[in-house]
Amino acid sequence: MKVLGLVLAGGRGANLRPFTDIRASAALPIFGKYRAIDFTLSNMVNAGISKVGIITQYSPRSLMDHIGSGKEWDLDRKQGGLFFLQPFFRLSSETIGYKGTADAIFQNMTILKRGNEDFVLIGSGDHIYKMDFQRLFRAHINNGADITVLTIPFSKSSKEVISCNAGRVTGWYKDTKSFDINEEELRESAGVYFINKFLLRELLFSCVPEGKDNLVEVISANLSSLKVMEYRFEGFWRNLTADVAIYFKTNLDILNHKIREELFYKHGKIYTKLKDLPPPKVTTTGRVTNALVSDGSIISGSVINSVVFKNVRILAGAVIENSIIMEDCVIEEGARLENVIMDKNSRIRSGRKLSGSPENPAVVEKSGVI
Repeated sequence: MKVLGLVLAGGRGANLRPFTDIRASAALPIFGKYRAIDFTLSNMVNAGISKVGIITQYSPRSLMDHIGSGKEWDLDRKQGGLFFLQPFFRLSSETIGYKGTADAIFQNMTILKRGNEDFVLIGSGDHIYKMDFQRLFRAHINNGADITVLTIPFSKSSKEVISCNAGRVTGWYKDTKSFDINEEELRESAGVYFINKFLLRELLFSCVPEGKDNLVEVISANLSSLKVMEYRFEGFWRNLTADVAIYFKTNLDILNHKIREELFYKHGKIYTKLKDLPPPKVTTTGRVTNALVSDGSIISGSVINSVVFKNVRILAGAVIENSIIMEDCVIEEGARLENVIMDKNSRIRSGRKLSGSPENPAVVEKSGVI
């Protein structure tokens, strides 16, 4: 089975400011040495997909620098490989940029017309999960489906609610207030779609010129005429773009050994861009308790229930608890942090104290000094 992978990585991530003021949401640092896009991209590569298009838009520099030629994912190849699909200006364009997810693919129709792939797998670059896409492919064929949608358990906060009957998608809703359906029939879309390439082209040509700019609109408008099936995913799944609190909690979830085992030891590896750094070092004055400490970091203070990214310096007497410390940060002597997210290249001066809460973590912006 020949499959084209498309990663939607052009989201603005407005709910994650100030972190997304300088980077795309798909480029958000996660788990010490990874970026959010690593998970969807690695899932595709592990499923045997060798041609991937990454659709970018807002602040793509950090994302493009991280992915580069795709070497770490074995996508630097003559046949297939990696493609960055950025918006561009035409004489007929009203604006520069994409109006939605369907419009983004429609404007890059060339990648669907070239190549010999039969199917397209579409996923989001800012979702954190680990799965074997080969199982989804087989279910799609066995069900005789036109479109297969990955779904996760329904919750009251779900934004894209799907009603299902015997595995078939019968309705697609933006919220749970406008209808009354048994919750046992409801699921939430995980933002992953598997579809025949030629069918996708026909749907885009028929829907996007009529103003249906998002994939949800395109699919929901054709539920009666197409066989749209669900594939249930019950594992760990997070949408980082929800808000800063979810981003904070997701990073700390890696300290749970069951989640860590699911994300990194099942269904293949998670690939990322590596730096040539020495192993982390804990000095004689340093203490680390239930924490993840990445390469190049030197710990001379106390780190408790926290995630420390690469090349961080935590000096003697400093106490870091329930916090996320990103790359190249420095915490000076005697400083105390609790429920804090520090963006890259930030510094906390000696003796300073900063605290937030799990629901509202304190934030230090990139290159900030406190």
